Amino acid sequence: MKRLAIVSTHPIQYNAPLFRMLAGSPETDVHVFYTKEEGQSRFDTEFQQDVVWDIPLTEGYAHSFIPCRTRGGRLALNRALASYRPDAILIFGWNPPGHLRCMRHFHGRIPIWFRGDSIIDSGMQGWKRPFRKAALSWVYRHVDRAFPVGRKNRDYYLWAGLAEDQLTLAPHSVDADFFTRDDTPRKEEALSIRSELGIGREDVVFLFAGKLNANKQPIELARAFSNLQSQSGSEAHLIYVGSGPLEARLKSEFGPHPRIHSVGFQNQSRMPIWYRVADILCLVSKSETWGLAINEALLCGCRIIASDTVGCVPDLVDPHPGCSVVDHQEDSRWTDAMARMIGQEYPKYSTAIPGLDSVHDAILNQLHREAA
Repeated sequence: MKRLAIVSTHPIQYNAPLFRMLAGSPETDVHVFYTKEEGQSRFDTEFQQDVVWDIPLTEGYAHSFIPCRTRGGRLALNRALASYRPDAILIFGWNPPGHLRCMRHFHGRIPIWFRGDSIIDSGMQGWKRPFRKAALSWVYRHVDRAFPVGRKNRDYYLWAGLAEDQLTLAPHSVDADFFTRDDTPRKEEALSIRSELGIGREDVVFLFAGKLNANKQPIELARAFSNLQSQSGSEAHLIYVGSGPLEARLKSEFGPHPRIHSVGFQNQSRMPIWYRVADILCLVSKSETWGLAINEALLCGCRIIASDTVGCVPDLVDPHPGCSVVDHQEDSRWTDAMARMIGQEYPKYSTAIPGLDSVHDAILNQLHREAA
């Protein structure tokens, strides 16, 4: 029986299905060690509210909570990992308390694997960049293998000092079955929601799904959409699903707009329906290491408008003729992209969208090779 230890901060809706899948594999024992207190991350500062996800996050796999904010907690984590005697330790992110210490403690004794989605563009501009690169090169000396989520993330690892033969592609994925199942009843509910919002069956719906903060540029998107309406008078609507620091400003400036709708935070079980309400997802962030909402929206049949800084663009957006990449600094081009996509027919998304099975296989195949 091969043993895989996973170190992560707290239960996350995107990771829980993968952990269950890994734990269900025969001849493999998986234990997840969470380094924050149980329930510590319930209040989301960006959503500015308590967030309790309505899907199971800790069921189906063994796990422990070992808070690492103190030196004693970090020592306890390392003792627990040593007692578990894993064949490899997979660490999600090096920056949270306890993670880098764990990497340094076990490196050279137990294979240290790494999972993250950083890209070179993120937080490394100007004169700081060479210093950042030197620091990261030191960090990644304590990693034996990394699992890049896509092309930009792979380039980041190579830039930070890892070698090509230390990388195993494990594409960023979501639970495809969760988003694609029950398509007919979900589409029927989506049509009902459209009717309640005064949106016609043939109207084009743009969707913003995420935290209403400055990085996501929700105000700029609303302005771009307003310009679209004034220029073309098209039968289009823009829906905001989410909450955050800019929610009050968004409602103040655009609340009276008859074609802009703000529906607040929606829990995970509702998102497959909201993606079916929409035709086009807009992710126009200033910086986005990946953008898992794009995975979700594509699985539900949406097209995409994404800014050029979104990490998944080379993997998921560029290959599809029905999607558009825009300059994150020029919202006038967002208006042009919206106008082009209205009334145009595109084929269903043709590029295969990676599922969690691809991540599962990459990790477990490597585990069995490592332990052979």
